[in-house]
Parts: sequence; structure tokens; C-alpha cells
Amino acid sequence: MRWFLQKCALFFYVRLVKPVLFRILPDVIHEKMLTLSKFASRHALFRWFIRYSMKYDNQKVLAQKLDKFKGLKFDNPFGLGAGFDKNAVTATAIEGIGFAYAAFGSTTARFCPGNERPWFHRLPEYKSLMVNVGLANDGVDVVSKTISNAHSSSTTLKVGQSIARTNDAKAADDAEGIEDYAHSLQKLFGKTAYIEINISCPNTFKGEPFTDPARLDALLTRLDAVERSGPVTLKMPSDKTWEEFRELLEVVVKHDVQGVTISNLRKNRENLEIPEEWKGNLSGAPTKDKSDYLVAKTFLEYGDRLVITGLGGIFTPKDAYRKIKLGASLVSIVSALMFEGPAVVPYLKRGLVKLLKEDGFENVRKAVGTAATKYAQSSKEW
Repeated sequence: MRWFLQKCALFFYVRLVKPVLFRILPDVIHEKMLTLSKFASRHALFRWFIRYSMKYDNQKVLAQKLDKFKGLKFDNPFGLGAGFDKNAVTATAIEGIGFAYAAFGSTTARFCPGNERPWFHRLPEYKSLMVNVGLANDGVDVVSKTISNAHSSSTTLKVGQSIARTNDAKAADDAEGIEDYAHSLQKLFGKTAYIEINISCPNTFKGEPFTDPARLDALLTRLDAVERSGPVTLKMPSDKTWEEFRELLEVVVKHDVQGVTISNLRKNRENLEIPEEWKGNLSGAPTKDKSDYLVAKTFLEYGDRLVITGLGGIFTPKDAYRKIKLGASLVSIVSALMFEGPAVVPYLKRGLVKLLKEDGFENVRKAVGTAATKYAQSSKEW
């Protein structure tokens, strides 16, 4: 019965709902989706229906305990990537549709209004969304209360919070930016399952200064001194060569960081027909190949020390399985919610179980990294 409901939900969203939504400005739809999620979270009947209709559990195959990630257990590998919900107001709905974890945010030390609108442009021909939000959020003093409630009330969802440097002139130099991160990390102590440190948001006042190895070392040295209650993962940039990326990883493994999220939005518009006046950077399918490459290379050299979360271009079970076989223990989605709807989550889980069983893997952890060597040897250099 549930599988029938889920297939119907996928079909009706893609064929009927999405065509209507795509006629409305994406900024408007994003706000409406957050409002609808909050409404559903507050009403018991809606919460029950979401959980019932989207439920799919296969603990034997999909659950894994990640020792390198301070022993956190995840019911399945699928999570919501940061960017969808900046202020952590949709945790109940996110848990209900079957995600095992969610990175809310990114949030910053102070309230941030974000960049000028529009924040989003759809690129359906590329299965992508151009994003130029600029870290709009209510600030960590406000968000810490919401995220704490979400963390304490969630039963299966591992609630994470992504933090970034405030997008304004007050955090323009490195010292101010570092203290900005430190304040947020301190404020979130004991209020989340894990923390994601976003060093790679490209749509900000001063760009990405902490994607420089020396400056990243200074940031992480300061954050090492801040008490934290769970593991930390670093959200990495996408537009780096492997050698540049590797230099950052060499810094990461010297500090109190347990994982990396690979990777953030794509800045390169090469071979894509996009209006020049559109501001922002690319999510979804255009990020897939570079993310795959960086996941595989990272796993081969640092997989014994870091948990890898794969992010970028995941729309089908095969997309997720590919990320996992290349080295990702966890896989995050964002754009797929827009293009496929919420029923994409049980669809991904069912499909992944089928693929794992076809290849003889008893549990998803057995598949992690099994294709990394072959892929890295045959793929082009980026």
C-alpha cells in the first residue's frame, strides 16, 4: 500500500504538480514550501499521514554506524543538504518523509538579510537551480533555539546545523570572520547531532577566503579550542583542481574534523547557456561529475580518516549508488526535492536496496568506495 502511494506521489508531482509550480517564481515557491512544511509539522493528522505514506525502513541493509563520525548511527544514507531551510523550521516534516539526517542552515553569527532578489533561477533543461541567496538567515542566537527543539524532539533524524561567516562588512577580515564562526559553534554546543562548517559559500560579500590552506588552518586552529558535542564536517568547494583540493584536505586532517561534504555549488558556467545577468551558482546535475571525481579521490587518500558526504546531482537510486561506490558513506539531496518531489526519498531508499542486493552487498557500508580505484584511474583530471 505504501509503495503504491509513493509511486502515485512521484507520478502526480512530476506530471501534474511540478508543471504548475514551475510557472511560479522560484523565490515564491521556496517560501511557500517552507510555510507548508511548518504547517504540516504542527498538525498531528498531517504528521501521521506524511510518516505513513513516506515510510520505508530496511535497517539491515541501509543503517550504518559511522565510527569515524564519533559513532553516530544513521538509519539510511540519505539526508537533506544545507540551503533548503536556513532557520531549521521544517525538521518534523523532513524527518517524516524519511531522511536520516539534515543539515539546516547555513546560519551565521548575526542576522543576515541575504543578497538582492531574485535568489533563485530555474534551469530545468539542466536539472539545476541557480542559487544566489547569500546566507539569508535569522542569526544563530535565534536559530539555536529552533535547532535545539528539533534535535531534542527528533526520534530518527540526526539534526545538523551548517554554520558560515556572516555575509556583511563586519566579518570582512579573517580575524572577524574566524570569531564569527567561533561564536556560532559555541552557541550550538549540545543542540545538534553534528555541525557542518561551510567554508565554501560562493555568493557572499568576501567570497571564500577560508578555501586557502593557510587561512583554513587559522580558522580550524581557533575552532579546535571550541567545545563541541558531536562530530564536525567541512563543506568543501567544488571549483578546485585535485591538487588544490588535496592541499585543503591536508589541513583538515590535522584538526578536530571528522568529515567532509563534497561539494558546494558550481561556479563554472562553461558549456551552459545561461543569461549573463543571472547572478548565482549552480546546483543539481551540473555539479555531479566534479563531485564524483572529488569524492573518489578523497576516499582513496583520506577515507581512513574522514567520513565523506556526497552532494551534487543525485536524482535517482543509480546516482546515489554511484556516489556511495565512489566513497560517500552519506548522500545529500536538495535539488531533487524540487524536480522530483518529497516522494523521491522513499524512491531512493527502495532503489538503493535493490541495487545493493543485485551486487551482493549485505549492507550499504560494504559498498562504500568499492569503485573508487577503477574510477579514479579511468576518469579525466579536473
